[in-house]
Amino acid sequence: MAPETKSDAQRRRQWDALTPGLSEWILDAIKAMGFTKTTPVQEAAIPLFMGNKDVVVEAVTGSGKTLAFLIPVVERLLRLDAPIKKHHVGAIVISPTRELATQIHTVLVSLLNFHSPSAALLKTEEEEDSPMADADSTPLPVYPASTLKVVPQLLLGGSVTPAQDLSTFLKKSPNVLIGTPGRLLELLSSPHVHCPQSSFDVLVLDEADRLLDLGFKEDLQKILSRLPKQRRTGLFSASVSEAVDQLVRVGLRNPVRIAVKVKARSSANGPEGSAKIEDKRTPASLQMSYLITPPTHKLPSIQKLLASLNPTPQKTILYLSTCYSVDYFQHILPAILPGFTLIPLHGKHPDKVRRKNFSKFIDCMTPSILLTTDVAARGLDIPSVDLVLQLDPPSDPKTFIHRCGRAGRAGRKGLAVTFLTPGREEDYIEFLRVRQTPISPLTNPSISISAPEAQRLTEEIRAVVRTDRAIFDKAQRGFVSWVRAYSKHTASSIFRIADLEWAELGNAWGLLRLPSMPELKKWEGDRSLGVSIDWDAFAHKDKVREKQRLAELKGEGGGEEKTATKKVHGGKKDRREAAWTQKKDQRAAKEVRREKKQARREHERVKKMSEEEKAKERELKRMIEEVRKKNQVQEEEFEGFSD
Repeated sequence: MAPETKSDAQRRRQWDALTPGLSEWILDAIKAMGFTKTTPVQEAAIPLFMGNKDVVVEAVTGSGKTLAFLIPVVERLLRLDAPIKKHHVGAIVISPTRELATQIHTVLVSLLNFHSPSAALLKTEEEEDSPMADADSTPLPVYPASTLKVVPQLLLGGSVTPAQDLSTFLKKSPNVLIGTPGRLLELLSSPHVHCPQSSFDVLVLDEADRLLDLGFKEDLQKILSRLPKQRRTGLFSASVSEAVDQLVRVGLRNPVRIAVKVKARSSANGPEGSAKIEDKRTPASLQMSYLITPPTHKLPSIQKLLASLNPTPQKTILYLSTCYSVDYFQHILPAILPGFTLIPLHGKHPDKVRRKNFSKFIDCMTPSILLTTDVAARGLDIPSVDLVLQLDPPSDPKTFIHRCGRAGRAGRKGLAVTFLTPGREEDYIEFLRVRQTPISPLTNPSISISAPEAQRLTEEIRAVVRTDRAIFDKAQRGFVSWVRAYSKHTASSIFRIADLEWAELGNAWGLLRLPSMPELKKWEGDRSLGVSIDWDAFAHKDKVREKQRLAELKGEGGGEEKTATKKVHGGKKDRREAAWTQKKDQRAAKEVRREKKQARREHERVKKMSEEEKAKERELKRMIEEVRKKNQVQEEEFEGFSD
């Protein structure tokens, strides 16, 4: 994707050629920030966006989309005839997550540090906010009120209240707002915030397909209702094409579509065994591979993979499907992955914890692993991520691209490995290929796990769980949440609860027993998993919690079953949320009724389909069935990370 190496003068001309007369300070800023080469998405989007065109940009992750919309936003605001009025907004950038919004704001501030009037204002604000400001320091230059400036404000939920956001807005009068939909809507709802057609110029939706998901639909529509229709709008994402049918809802007017693809050689059999050249939706420097292995072999495989890679990956992201899974494995993995700093991050963490842990991972100088959910899947530009591991394939196939795209950014080599269970899950490979996201078998390094190795690791995990009943509680809750997430997978014909091997999964998680849950109602296996333990004596490390447990145990009359299930969580809220509550039978009945309704809906759906649509669906099912019978052709071997 990247142009050939050129001299500084040639690179400068390359940036300047994007549009007539990019500001001199912009060119200096881009070079100083290390962005010496343009990317195809920048070459295509910047001139159009600056030239009064609405754009819909689909480009592989890590391809420079952030600068592709920030440069036009800044240039357009600084080319106005007069400064934007006080408490009026000129541009808005909407992001689906706090982390991504923070990243966009950071890049914009870095850019504006090279624009003297904007930089002076930003530094003045920093000094006002800092209690350590030096009264004897050199005064900053003061520019006339008529000088054009770009003043950004970051709007995030969590540590700052909406009232504080409004106070900051009234005090500093920013003209660019960057934030998540909910907090942006809070501010725009104030009568003191104005977005008239005379002032408002640009709206950017970053990770547009996520913003158009149902979870953001209502807030997004309310935000758009407060903005003038005569504006420039840009939608940017790695997979925006899957939301094309919803673009009309954001009011684009004859948008120019830009799709930047990576050409890659596929292992699919062409004529006489030749390889085909096809579009990929991920960078060429990223190798996406899969490893088919039983559940009990997955964690040992991660152990062996991290030990085999040379050099050792400095930053690794390990994706799990649920927050409760992260809460459990954060206690387990340090014992089985010594030498790595484990950092948990998920959406149920308080905002301060999320920001602290995210910063810790970015700044960590030792080999580290971010244990996370899809909250860290989209748009985040985390430096030096070498390896992405997906212990659980994402429920939404669009998210697969975004997860893998945390590695292999800006031309740096990266490896993404997805773990699949033998059997029906192997169809996921063809499922991804049909969606132009081909993955290849992991062959270098070659990973092989023996049954004794897997059993040994299971016992190591159980040894950790036995040290504290609180970890056992988290294991039970994490496993139940994982089963629920698995049952809601988008590719439900591939990821089926009926195909799960419960004993194998329980051993893979290092459970001391399988929890009581509706999905196990008809299972006749050994729920103790062959583990012997004195449940009454199994204690919490926390003395207050243990005292409470003993009091409850005494009141209930003891008993292994009550201790291990009903009394696993002391509070009413926890018992209501857990899958083994007194209502499990009613939930099981509801599940049966739900399945019958789904079967009826499926029957009605097929009944309404045309013969052509039925033929297409049969063809897709046939392709998925055939993939099991085909020998996988090995793709290009992984050659290691960048130095």
